[in-house]
Amino acid sequence: MKVKPLITIGMLLGSCLFAAAQDGPPQDGPKGKDRPKRPHGPPPAEVLKEFDKDGDGKLNEEERKALQEARKGKMEEARKAALQKYDADGDGKLSPDERKKATEERKAEMLKKYDKDGDGKLSKEERDAMPKPPHGPGGPGGRKGKGGPDGEGPKGPPPAGE
Repeated sequence: MKVKPLITIGMLLGSCLFAAAQDGPPQDGPKGKDRPKRPHGPPPAEVLKEFDKDGDGKLNEEERKALQEARKGKMEEARKAALQKYDADGDGKLSPDERKKATEERKAEMLKKYDKDGDGKLSKEERDAMPKPPHGPGGPGGRKGKGGPDGEGPKGPPPAGE
């Protein structure tokens, strides 16, 4: 009589494990290690002009490294500028309050620049008129979510500062 409940539990457990099994590698591994490779389009013309030293219209390994180093340098400059501007306590890093202040100032700048009707928020038309990064929001990968009311992210349109 005790065999029936054990078989039932075994079948239930087996079906749960089967349902939880993945079909392939995880899609969100650390730093993209487990992500499938995506084809990339050609680099923007201004990048090729600056970094394509052999003039073949592509970036070889050495040229890509030079591009990465240049981008690292720009990011470091931007980080230093942000610290200089917003690090009120001088500890070399931005506290949550300092980050909040920086974000609010950036949003205010964006509103001032792009809020054409002066209503204090960016309409879809005003956001669409903003310049777009060459690879879309968030870099080459772009935003993943499409579930918002305007199809612009998991919870709707991005805040005014983005």
